[in-house]
Amino acid sequence: MIKPYYKKGDFTLYNADSLNFLESLPENSVDMIFADPPYFLSNGGFSVHSGKMVSVDKGQWDVSNGLKKDFEFHLAWTKACHRVLKPGGTIWISGTYHSIYSCGFALQVNKFHMLNDITWFKPNASPNLSCRFFTASHETLLWARKEKKAKHTFNYDLMKNGDWPEDQLKKPGLQMRSVWAIGTPKPIEKKFGKHPTQKPEDLLRRVVLASTNKGDLVLDPFTGSSTTGIASHLLGRKFVGIDTEKIFLDVSIKRFEELDKNLINKHLKS
Repeated sequence: MIKPYYKKGDFTLYNADSLNFLESLPENSVDMIFADPPYFLSNGGFSVHSGKMVSVDKGQWDVSNGLKKDFEFHLAWTKACHRVLKPGGTIWISGTYHSIYSCGFALQVNKFHMLNDITWFKPNASPNLSCRFFTASHETLLWARKEKKAKHTFNYDLMKNGDWPEDQLKKPGLQMRSVWAIGTPKPIEKKFGKHPTQKPEDLLRRVVLASTNKGDLVLDPFTGSSTTGIASHLLGRKFVGIDTEKIFLDVSIKRFEELDKNLINKHLKS
């Protein structure tokens, strides 16, 4: 068994290749997976961040190996996820048009049952530099269940009647729709450094609340700076995160330890 890079309570991080790690897990052992796999966009181009032109190159892990090999990668890791999920367990995958269609096809090849595709609309998206096509202001989240006939967790009432002040599209007392308006990560979420594809805590909080219950095991095979883990820990879920990059695991640890310290201090004062 691979040794943890960091473990405290129900929050565990591994510095490992996701495929190798998933092979070491028992079958039917995970309640929910959130995955934000590489978009394979590191090609020497440029984008906009905070009003400045920046390189899109994120690291070797984000360099494309060609259409066929990129798809084989998505096919392999989604198959490994299928094995470790419980029959009613679900997987969420986040991505842009560069990767999400390959991931969706891989899910279907591996016999997942598709539940929803969510449009995450970013009200504060960065502008388009070339002015030759529409400004990219959303990402897609796919939600799928391991087995078609199994019963999955969906906390419908909470989604419908919960308090969602961050989302300008959600109307009180009405069913939550498949378009979510949630801003990009706040500065405080990047206090210890940022991951180039970091997701906002509000987004992961909703994903975790929608599709898991307290005590469930949540796994993120491309954990980055572990926003999935932060949300899971705050909401009383167990978490396992895997990443090949120690620099981002170290950011994860700093985020978690500050969170844990704040929770302890809050408990002592109450």
